[in-house]
Amino acid sequence: MSNELDDFGSTRTLVRPEERTKTPSLYKVVILNDDFTPQDYVVHILQKFFRKTLEQATELMLQVHRKGLGVAGVFSLEIAETKSAQVNEYSKSNKYPLKCIVEKV
Repeated sequence: MSNELDDFGSTRTLVRPEERTKTPSLYKVVILNDDFTPQDYVVHILQKFFRKTLEQATELMLQVHRKGLGVAGVFSLEIAETKSAQVNEYSKSNKYPLKCIVEKV
């Protein structure tokens, strides 16, 4: 805030508008089921890239197996895209068709 004289010699207070920071959008990293990737490999992926415990990774792997997909995590766009790309590249290099996609929350 600052004080300023108006045209009539009176003092008036100027108030700065509140700054608003926009919360970044969030994105899900979704693991898709396939008929070829072993379940223990999916558990490994969830532990390696998403820091899941063995129990969490096993539970999520079973969800992917039963429902066809599962959300590995929710992140900002840059992190979600990076994690998805890392999983896809790692799986490809290990000759598994496991895929991750990114969806807006």
